[in-house]
Amino acid sequence: DHQLNQRQSGTAWLSSRLCSSLSYNLSQSMVSALITFKDIQIHFGSFHAIKNFNLEIKEGEFFTFLGPSGCGKTTILRTLAGFISPSGGNIFLKDKDITHVPIEKRGIGMVFQNYALFPTMTVYENIAFGMKVKKAARSAIDADVRDIARKVDLKEEQLFKKVSELSGGQQQRVAIARALVLKPSILALDEPLSNLDAKLRVQLRNELKELQKQFGITTIYVTHDQEEALTLSDRIAVFNSGNLEQVGTPYEIYNHSRTEFVCNFIGDINKIDPELIESSPLKAHVPPGKVAYIRNEKVNLTPIPGDDVVRLKAKIVDREYYGLYSKYVLEMGGGSRMKTIEKENGQIGFEVGTETDVYIRLADIMQYDRTERGN
Repeated sequence: DHQLNQRQSGTAWLSSRLCSSLSYNLSQSMVSALITFKDIQIHFGSFHAIKNFNLEIKEGEFFTFLGPSGCGKTTILRTLAGFISPSGGNIFLKDKDITHVPIEKRGIGMVFQNYALFPTMTVYENIAFGMKVKKAARSAIDADVRDIARKVDLKEEQLFKKVSELSGGQQQRVAIARALVLKPSILALDEPLSNLDAKLRVQLRNELKELQKQFGITTIYVTHDQEEALTLSDRIAVFNSGNLEQVGTPYEIYNHSRTEFVCNFIGDINKIDPELIESSPLKAHVPPGKVAYIRNEKVNLTPIPGDDVVRLKAKIVDREYYGLYSKYVLEMGGGSRMKTIEKENGQIGFEVGTETDVYIRLADIMQYDRTERGN
């Protein structure tokens, strides 16, 4: 619950990241695809993990595969890296078909969830391992290891410690350095922050994004964490049971969710009760057979400008005060409930039991066919 509250409190912070994605791809639109998945199918016996996957990833993107556990995102990443052979379809790196190219010849650096480091080796030996396998000159190995260590903020004295002596955050840097020292064209990261505590995750994801900008390397990131995806990504692909539900910028995924699954999976949202729709001005804007949703922070307790704003009546039945903001539970017409988040401005907030007006912008309501999930 604490993490949920933290996620909600970050609404203002997230909005700046989401808004920045509005301008994304003015330059990217001219960039050709670096990676192309074409009609990829992956079967494990009778189980169809990936049914028909098509996607293009552009050079220099920070691209995230997002979805719940078991949805197929890691399977696709491992297929790109060469650990899994697809049952059908092709993968192209620019114009080269790499579907059956050996792992070591794909030019992809992989960082695993558990880092897959050698615990009895030093940091230096771990970073140098791939270069030694490729029989690089000793002088080149030494120069490159020390250079990449500096870039990922590993200190000189840490190079000669065993990785088992390092913290989780330091081990993650070693894993990234080991991947980057081989100068791959693509960096693939499979849930690299999931084993860290919440505070360190936030710190390291910011560092990860800065590293990606610094190196300019195309990065593919797998996570089930919506906030990570929204704050890190240039674009996101949302997975559900082996299917691709939506591809878009963080702003598009959050504010214009294409399917009901994406709408529910990303962020916190209110499902608008059909009885409330039927008994309010919303009836004229939500056709029969549609199910409607609105993000919590887009339910307003103070008037908002615009011609497309609907005013509803509500009673405040619960309030949680967090300093920067308060969370309210509203009882709407017909007994249904909605949640909202209001930024605190130093004035006394709305008290429990207060009757109030609620303002909703019609453009903020997302609607889906009622049959989409059997509603």
